[in-house]
Amino acid sequence: MENNTLLLAVGFVGQICFSCRFIVQWIASEREKKSIIPKSFWYLSVLGGSTLLAYAIFKKDPVFIMGQSTGLFVYFRNLYFVQRKTNIVSHA
Repeated sequence: MENNTLLLAVGFVGQICFSCRFIVQWIASEREKKSIIPKSFWYLSVLGGSTLLAYAIFKKDPVFIMGQSTGLFVYFRNLYFVQRKTNIVSHA
């Protein structure tokens, strides 16, 4: 596979993962009949954001690199809060 084709594939896979998180959130909210953000939303955010960050690094796009890096910090931080809440509830 040509490098450019591989790079495009990585970019599209990252974008698809990143976009699918909203479908997951929508389905979870419809089931609960209220707006919620499931844990899988954050995992898809990390997966999509990491893949898009790799794409941005290969493209040498500093704006995209900064945006995805900042986003990844937020996604990991939210996963930390979700896990912390799970640990507190399980120890109560």
